Amino acid sequence: MAKLYFHYGAMNSGKTTALMQVAFNYEERGMQVLVLKPAVDTKGAATLLSRIGVSRPVDALVDSREDLFDLMVREKVLRRVDCVLVDEAQFLTPAQADQLFRVAVLLDIPVICYGLRTDFMLRGFPGSTRLLEIAHSLQELKTICRCGRKAVVNARLVDGEFVFSGEQLAIDGGNVTYEPLCAECYFRIKEKHNAGAED
Repeated sequence: MAKLYFHYGAMNSGKTTALMQVAFNYEERGMQVLVLKPAVDTKGAATLLSRIGVSRPVDALVDSREDLFDLMVREKVLRRVDCVLVDEAQFLTPAQADQLFRVAVLLDIPVICYGLRTDFMLRGFPGSTRLLEIAHSLQELKTICRCGRKAVVNARLVDGEFVFSGEQLAIDGGNVTYEPLCAECYFRIKEKHNAGAED
């Protein structure tokens, strides 16, 4: 039976690069992949962009109303699909995570999702939370903090300044950027920020 996999990590942990490597491996062996990305992630539009400069077209941008199980049933009529790869899976809805689970179990197609576990306020993304609950296999992709420890937090900066409140969704680019931090650095910066706000 095929499985649903969730590979998660902080920003800059190589999630998109890993997805493209998996796609390459399948295609090198004459197999076909379907690469999906939630449409709400506007960075790169219909192209996956890795921070190391590698890119790849997306097969389908999916919005929150798209039933991914139905999408895969339609795709199987059109062509063979050996693996489904999903980038920025944190932006899926919980229902879409369930639909991908059904794709793996009922259609016997491996589904590999890549995404963030938590946002910049340490809250789980709905899609990631559901994937953590139901995926057959979980793997953490690692990166380092500015201090050299393992980064586990995605700190948000607006115009170069750390912020600790706001909407959950703000795409990297323009005046919004993110920095992977260890928990200790995150709380130290947050305390300094809060102390400055009180002055």
